[in-house]
Amino acid sequence: MSAKLRTPTARVCERCNRAEYWDEDLEAWQIDREDGEKRVGSPHCLHEWDINGAFNPIVEE
Repeated sequence: MSAKLRTPTARVCERCNRAEYWDEDLEAWQIDREDGEKRVGSPHCLHEWDINGAFNPIVEE
């Protein structure tokens, strides 16, 4: 039995609702879109992402 490492694929700022997704090809976070509009949030926000201690990166197989 081995464990696999899982990484987040999406994140949303809890303060300004900026939304991003992980782009595998670019290997970078990209701004998400909703109805064609980028969900950029506030340009002055320090962004508190919704990925916290409850996220478990280890997946048991």
